[in-house]
Amino acid sequence: MIEVVVESIRVNMANYKRVVMLKEKDSTRYLPIWIGHFEADAIAIPMQKVPVSRPLTHDLLRSAIGALGARLEHVIINDLAEETFYAKLILYHDGKSVEVDARPSDAIALAIRWEVPIFVEERVLDSAGMVFDGEEEAQAEGRGGREEESTPIDEEKLSVFKQFINTLDIDDLEKGGETKQ
Repeated sequence: MIEVVVESIRVNMANYKRVVMLKEKDSTRYLPIWIGHFEADAIAIPMQKVPVSRPLTHDLLRSAIGALGARLEHVIINDLAEETFYAKLILYHDGKSVEVDARPSDAIALAIRWEVPIFVEERVLDSAGMVFDGEEEAQAEGRGGREEESTPIDEEKLSVFKQFINTLDIDDLEKGGETKQ
């Protein structure tokens, strides 16, 4: 498993679609995941520490998990099948680990609220991760020049991500937060 951080949430102003950009913690590889408008808000609100008058759904779930005596240890984006990402919440309760299926956007929203790590299975990053122009050399240097075995990428299936990513101002990734085209 590879730890990632939420780098930003992007909005394409041409079609108003949103993508959460996860970045490998110790590398220059990104994992874009399409999410809906409400899911983007569920992630952005706690990241930006926006006060809300009443608990949102993810705040309620966090409270319910805690009230039942469990805690969120970490989340894992564990699979990618037919262009759909899958995730799991890893909870700790009564001395044992419990896995709960979740949508990646919900898992990320909870991880931010609990301030726990987000992990991605290596095979998922190998198949859908991206390194932007200019960062490929830096990543190769970080590997010490050794070649790594990787799963072939289905370029046709990932083309929709690449088209969207190409509409973004990549220099803006350094700033984080939500930006508009």
